[in-house]
Amino acid sequence: MTGNLIDRITIDPTVMGGQPCVRGLRMRVGDILDLLASGMTEEAVLTDYPYLERDDIRAALAYASRLAGHRIIAAE
Repeated sequence: MTGNLIDRITIDPTVMGGQPCVRGLRMRVGDILDLLASGMTEEAVLTDYPYLERDDIRAALAYASRLAGHRIIAAE
């Protein structure tokens, strides 16, 4: 299911400077994460941004989780 959620995240150089967005909308993954980190509930986010869907929030979280778990190997 996470794979399907990740498909909601789009990266297009012509939308928001190529930053990861939800479904090609002008809503960045980072914007959703910032809202949740500030203490907003999913319900509040969906109320304030009616064009978002619950799975958009879950997709942003899944995307961030994958990035946080991404292993970076540096040459010494």
